[in-house]
Amino acid sequence: MSDMSDKTALVTGASRGIGQAVARRLGARGALVAVHYATNEEGAAETVAAVREAGGNAFAVRAEFGTGARPLEAEIGELLTEVSRGLDGRTLDVLVNNAGTWVGSFEEVTPEEFARVFLVNVTAPFFLIQRALPLMSDGGRIVNISTASTRIALAGEAPYAMTKGAVERMGFALANELGKRGITINTVAPGPTPTGNNHHWLGDPRSAARIAGATALNRLGHPEDIADVISFLTSDEARWLTANLIDASGGIWLGPKL
Repeated sequence: MSDMSDKTALVTGASRGIGQAVARRLGARGALVAVHYATNEEGAAETVAAVREAGGNAFAVRAEFGTGARPLEAEIGELLTEVSRGLDGRTLDVLVNNAGTWVGSFEEVTPEEFARVFLVNVTAPFFLIQRALPLMSDGGRIVNISTASTRIALAGEAPYAMTKGAVERMGFALANELGKRGITINTVAPGPTPTGNNHHWLGDPRSAARIAGATALNRLGHPEDIADVISFLTSDEARWLTANLIDASGGIWLGPKL
Protein backbone atom coordinates (compact mmCIF):
# COMPACT_ATOMS: atom_id res chain seq x y z
CA MET A 1 0.00 0.00 0.00
CA SER A 2 1.22 3.51 -0.80
CA ASP A 3 3.55 5.27 1.60
CA MET A 4 2.07 8.18 3.58
CA SER A 5 5.24 9.79 4.88
CA ASP A 6 4.31 12.99 3.03
CA LYS A 7 0.61 12.81 3.98
CA THR A 8 -1.50 14.14 6.83
CA ALA A 9 -4.73 12.89 8.35
CA LEU A 10 -7.44 13.84 10.83
CA VAL A 11 -9.24 10.93 12.48
CA THR A 12 -12.18 11.84 14.70
CA GLY A 13 -13.10 9.71 17.67
CA ALA A 14 -9.58 8.29 17.73
CA SER A 15 -9.09 7.76 21.46
CA ARG A 16 -10.34 4.16 21.33
CA GLY A 17 -11.80 1.41 19.18
CA ILE A 18 -11.97 1.75 15.41
CA GLY A 19 -10.68 5.34 15.40
CA GLN A 20 -7.62 4.37 17.40
CA ALA A 21 -6.93 1.44 15.07
CA VAL A 22 -7.28 3.69 12.01
CA ALA A 23 -4.86 6.27 13.42
CA ARG A 24 -2.35 3.52 14.21
CA ARG A 25 -2.70 2.01 10.73
CA LEU A 26 -2.15 5.36 9.00
CA GLY A 27 0.81 5.97 11.29
CA ALA A 28 2.32 2.66 10.22
CA ARG A 29 2.28 4.03 6.67
CA GLY A 30 4.15 7.13 7.85
CA ALA A 31 1.35 9.69 8.13
CA LEU A 32 1.16 12.68 10.45
CA VAL A 33 -2.13 12.07 12.26
CA ALA A 34 -4.31 14.54 14.15
CA VAL A 35 -5.95 12.39 16.83
CA HIS A 36 -9.33 13.85 17.77
CA TYR A 37 -10.98 13.09 21.09
CA ALA A 38 -13.91 14.49 23.07
CA THR A 39 -13.25 13.63 26.73
CA ASN A 40 -10.87 10.66 26.78
CA GLU A 41 -7.58 12.54 26.97
CA GLU A 42 -5.73 9.49 28.28
CA GLY A 43 -6.96 7.37 25.38
CA ALA A 44 -5.90 10.05 22.90
CA ALA A 45 -2.43 10.12 24.44
CA GLU A 46 -2.25 6.34 24.05
CA THR A 47 -3.21 6.68 20.38
CA VAL A 48 -0.56 9.34 19.79
CA ALA A 49 2.06 7.08 21.37
CA ALA A 50 0.87 4.11 19.28
CA VAL A 51 1.08 6.11 16.05
CA ARG A 52 4.62 7.19 16.85
CA GLU A 53 5.60 3.65 17.79
CA ALA A 54 4.19 2.45 14.46
CA GLY A 55 6.46 4.84 12.57
CA GLY A 56 4.32 7.91 12.02
CA ASN A 57 3.81 11.09 13.99
CA ALA A 58 0.74 12.41 15.77
CA PHE A 59 -0.76 15.07 17.97
CA ALA A 60 -4.05 15.21 19.88
CA VAL A 61 -6.87 17.69 19.26
CA ARG A 62 -9.99 18.06 21.37
CA ALA A 63 -13.57 18.95 20.47
CA GLU A 64 -16.90 17.88 21.97
CA PHE A 65 -19.79 17.56 19.56
CA GLY A 66 -23.34 17.66 20.82
CA THR A 67 -22.87 18.55 24.47
CA GLY A 68 -24.72 21.83 24.16
CA ALA A 69 -22.02 23.60 26.15
CA ARG A 70 -20.77 25.37 23.02
CA PRO A 71 -22.22 25.79 19.52
CA LEU A 72 -21.12 23.10 17.08
CA GLU A 73 -19.74 25.77 14.75
CA ALA A 74 -17.39 26.99 17.48
CA GLU A 75 -16.22 23.45 18.30
CA ILE A 76 -15.47 22.65 14.66
CA GLY A 77 -13.78 25.99 14.09
CA GLU A 78 -11.50 25.55 17.09
CA LEU A 79 -10.79 21.94 16.13
CA LEU A 80 -9.66 22.90 12.64
CA THR A 81 -7.56 25.75 14.00
CA GLU A 82 -5.73 23.26 16.22
CA VAL A 83 -5.37 20.81 13.34
CA SER A 84 -3.95 23.53 11.09
CA ARG A 85 -1.51 24.55 13.80
CA GLY A 86 -0.37 20.96 14.23
CA LEU A 87 0.08 20.49 10.48
CA ASP A 88 2.41 23.50 10.51
CA GLY A 89 1.59 24.83 7.06
CA ARG A 90 0.83 21.50 5.42
CA THR A 91 -2.54 20.72 3.88
CA LEU A 92 -4.87 18.00 5.13
CA ASP A 93 -4.85 14.91 2.90
CA VAL A 94 -7.19 12.53 4.74
CA LEU A 95 -10.31 13.06 6.85
CA VAL A 96 -11.86 10.07 8.61
CA ASN A 97 -15.21 10.90 10.23
CA ASN A 98 -15.30 8.15 12.84
CA ALA A 99 -16.68 9.95 15.92
CA GLY A 100 -20.20 8.87 16.79
CA THR A 101 -22.63 8.10 19.55
CA TRP A 102 -25.55 5.78 20.28
CA VAL A 103 -28.87 6.29 22.04
CA GLY A 104 -31.57 4.08 23.49
CA SER A 105 -34.28 2.17 21.73
CA PHE A 106 -37.36 3.56 19.98
CA GLU A 107 -39.41 3.12 23.15
CA GLU A 108 -36.89 4.87 25.40
CA VAL A 109 -35.29 7.66 23.38
CA THR A 110 -36.21 11.25 24.29
CA PRO A 111 -36.47 14.16 21.84
CA GLU A 112 -33.30 15.61 23.33
CA GLU A 113 -31.37 12.35 22.86
CA PHE A 114 -32.75 11.98 19.35
CA ALA A 115 -31.56 15.47 18.43
CA ARG A 116 -28.14 14.85 19.95
CA VAL A 117 -27.48 11.59 18.11
CA PHE A 118 -28.26 13.32 14.81
CA LEU A 119 -26.04 16.24 15.73
CA VAL A 120 -23.05 14.04 16.59
CA ASN A 121 -23.48 11.42 13.86
CA VAL A 122 -24.75 13.52 10.95
CA THR A 123 -24.50 17.27 11.46
CA ALA A 124 -20.96 17.25 12.85
CA PRO A 125 -19.35 15.23 10.04
CA PHE A 126 -21.28 17.21 7.41
CA PHE A 127 -20.01 20.55 8.65
CA LEU A 128 -16.56 19.20 9.44
CA ILE A 129 -16.24 18.25 5.76
CA GLN A 130 -17.57 21.65 4.71
CA ARG A 131 -15.23 23.61 6.96
CA ALA A 132 -12.21 21.37 6.33
CA LEU A 133 -12.29 21.75 2.55
CA PRO A 134 -10.17 24.95 2.48
CA LEU A 135 -7.53 23.05 4.45
CA MET A 136 -7.70 19.92 2.31
CA SER A 137 -5.44 19.18 -0.61
CA ASP A 138 -6.77 18.41 -4.08
CA GLY A 139 -6.89 14.65 -4.50
CA GLY A 140 -7.62 14.18 -0.80
CA ARG A 141 -9.54 11.34 0.79
CA ILE A 142 -12.64 11.43 2.99
CA VAL A 143 -14.00 8.32 4.69
CA ASN A 144 -17.25 8.31 6.66
CA ILE A 145 -18.42 5.54 8.98
CA SER A 146 -21.86 3.95 8.78
CA THR A 147 -23.10 0.60 10.12
CA ALA A 148 -24.50 -2.72 8.94
CA SER A 149 -27.62 -1.74 10.90
CA THR A 150 -28.80 0.30 7.90
CA ARG A 151 -29.36 -2.97 6.04
CA ILE A 152 -30.53 -5.32 8.79
CA ALA A 153 -33.29 -4.58 11.29
CA LEU A 154 -31.85 -4.85 14.78
CA ALA A 155 -34.11 -4.22 17.75
CA GLY A 156 -33.13 -1.10 19.66
CA GLU A 157 -31.09 0.37 16.79
CA ALA A 158 -33.69 2.57 15.05
CA PRO A 159 -32.41 6.07 15.98
CA TYR A 160 -28.76 5.10 15.45
CA ALA A 161 -29.47 3.35 12.13
CA MET A 162 -31.41 6.39 10.92
CA THR A 163 -28.40 8.64 11.48
CA LYS A 164 -26.10 6.27 9.63
CA GLY A 165 -28.53 6.05 6.73
CA ALA A 166 -28.17 9.82 6.45
CA VAL A 167 -24.38 9.48 6.50
CA GLU A 168 -24.55 7.04 3.59
CA ARG A 169 -26.70 9.43 1.56
CA MET A 170 -24.28 12.24 2.42
CA GLY A 171 -21.39 10.38 0.85
CA PHE A 172 -23.26 9.76 -2.38
CA ALA A 173 -24.54 13.34 -2.57
CA LEU A 174 -21.15 14.97 -2.01
CA ALA A 175 -19.13 12.80 -4.39
CA ASN A 176 -19.77 14.88 -7.52
CA GLU A 177 -19.10 18.16 -5.76
CA LEU A 178 -15.86 16.96 -4.20
CA GLY A 179 -14.80 15.19 -7.39
CA LYS A 180 -14.14 18.55 -9.03
CA ARG A 181 -11.04 18.73 -6.86
CA GLY A 182 -10.16 15.08 -7.18
CA ILE A 183 -11.29 14.42 -3.60
CA THR A 184 -12.84 11.00 -3.07
CA ILE A 185 -15.48 10.24 -0.46
CA ASN A 186 -16.41 6.72 0.56
CA THR A 187 -18.37 5.19 3.41
CA VAL A 188 -17.45 2.08 5.39
CA ALA A 189 -20.18 0.15 7.20
CA PRO A 190 -18.77 -2.03 10.00
CA GLY A 191 -20.68 -4.96 11.38
CA PRO A 192 -20.52 -6.17 14.99
CA THR A 193 -17.18 -4.89 16.24
CA PRO A 194 -16.59 -4.56 20.00
CA THR A 195 -16.09 -0.87 20.83
CA GLY A 196 -17.26 1.38 23.62
CA ASN A 197 -20.43 2.36 21.75
CA ASN A 198 -21.86 -1.16 21.49
CA HIS A 199 -21.02 -2.65 24.87
CA HIS A 200 -24.77 -2.74 25.56
CA TRP A 201 -25.15 -5.72 23.23
CA LEU A 202 -21.65 -7.12 22.63
CA GLY A 203 -20.57 -6.91 26.27
CA ASP A 204 -22.66 -9.96 27.18
CA PRO A 205 -20.80 -13.18 26.18
CA ARG A 206 -23.96 -15.04 25.16
CA SER A 207 -25.19 -12.16 23.05
CA ALA A 208 -21.76 -11.73 21.47
CA ALA A 209 -21.57 -15.44 20.59
CA ARG A 210 -25.03 -15.36 19.02
CA ILE A 211 -24.19 -12.32 16.92
CA ALA A 212 -20.81 -13.74 15.88
CA GLY A 213 -22.63 -16.85 14.69
CA ALA A 214 -24.86 -14.69 12.48
CA THR A 215 -21.92 -13.51 10.36
CA ALA A 216 -20.79 -15.48 7.32
CA LEU A 217 -17.30 -15.69 8.82
CA ASN A 218 -18.59 -16.83 12.21
CA ARG A 219 -16.84 -14.22 14.34
CA LEU A 220 -17.06 -10.66 15.54
CA GLY A 221 -15.04 -8.01 13.79
CA HIS A 222 -11.94 -6.41 15.23
CA PRO A 223 -11.16 -2.68 15.03
CA GLU A 224 -8.13 -3.63 12.92
CA ASP A 225 -10.41 -5.31 10.35
CA ILE A 226 -12.17 -2.01 9.78
CA ALA A 227 -8.98 0.04 9.97
CA ASP A 228 -7.42 -1.92 7.11
CA VAL A 229 -10.41 -1.20 4.87
CA ILE A 230 -10.29 2.50 5.72
CA SER A 231 -6.53 2.59 5.24
CA PHE A 232 -6.94 1.18 1.73
CA LEU A 233 -9.52 3.84 0.86
CA THR A 234 -7.02 6.55 1.83
CA SER A 235 -4.31 5.08 -0.39
CA ASP A 236 -3.27 5.93 -3.93
CA GLU A 237 -4.42 2.46 -4.94
CA ALA A 238 -8.00 3.58 -4.20
CA ARG A 239 -7.77 6.71 -6.36
CA TRP A 240 -10.59 5.57 -8.70
CA LEU A 241 -13.02 4.75 -5.90
CA THR A 242 -15.56 7.32 -4.79
CA ALA A 243 -19.24 7.36 -3.75
CA ASN A 244 -18.97 3.78 -2.52
CA LEU A 245 -20.64 2.13 0.45
CA ILE A 246 -18.34 -0.67 1.54
CA ASP A 247 -19.76 -3.33 3.81
CA ALA A 248 -17.20 -4.49 6.37
CA SER A 249 -19.48 -6.68 8.45
CA GLY A 250 -18.26 -10.20 7.80
CA GLY A 251 -21.44 -10.73 5.80
CA ILE A 252 -23.91 -10.34 8.65
CA TRP A 253 -26.40 -8.72 6.29
CA LEU A 254 -26.72 -11.99 4.31
CA GLY A 255 -29.25 -13.28 6.82
CA PRO A 256 -29.69 -16.65 8.53
CA LYS A 257 -27.53 -19.56 7.44
CA LEU A 258 -29.97 -22.10 6.01
